[in-house]
Amino acid sequence: MAGKARKDLAKSNAEKLKNLHLVSLALNSTFILVSLLTRSRSLPTSFILSAPAFGAQYVLETSGRPKYTTLNGKTSLRTAGEDLGAPGLTEYMFDVIWVTWACLISALMVGNKGWWLYAVVPAFAVWKGWGLLG
Repeated sequence: MAGKARKDLAKSNAEKLKNLHLVSLALNSTFILVSLLTRSRSLPTSFILSAPAFGAQYVLETSGRPKYTTLNGKTSLRTAGEDLGAPGLTEYMFDVIWVTWACLISALMVGNKGWWLYAVVPAFAVWKGWGLLG
């Protein structure tokens, strides 16, 4: 039973990472292409404000990617990786990625002013912190 659970987790993690990387590639490529064609969007701003999302994707990739080993021509699961559906820090990393994607889409639609959507993150942190103190 434990072996099946590990295989299911590995399959789920691999699927989530594939989808995460494909959407990220599509959105960032579209943004770069539109920026190069219209010259109305700042690429340096995009790279700087997308850095937290790229960092979160790297951490999710390294911790969640299943690892396999091959012995005598037979491949077996070595580690399934951390559960990418787990609450806590993993969930917050996905939130950072989704907010960055929302900012990319808004910047595509309205120009560089779309990056002001990132102001939601510190506002949310203040709101959460105020709730903890009160």
